[in-house]
Amino acid sequence: MTFEEYLHQKKINAQAFAKAEPERFEEWKQLFAQLHPDSFTAQKKFLINPIRRKYRAAE
Repeated sequence: MTFEEYLHQKKINAQAFAKAEPERFEEWKQLFAQLHPDSFTAQKKFLINPIRRKYRAAE
């Protein structure tokens, strides 16, 4: 699973996220590449929801 697929699964618009917060996007992308998706979710649990609210993906 790629980071973009993960964001889509979490209903986050990857393009909007990358454009608005490129540093955080790249940091998370690199970290995601090193971790299992479940471990990444556990680490970023309280940060994913605010990002989801800012960059909601279209259904």
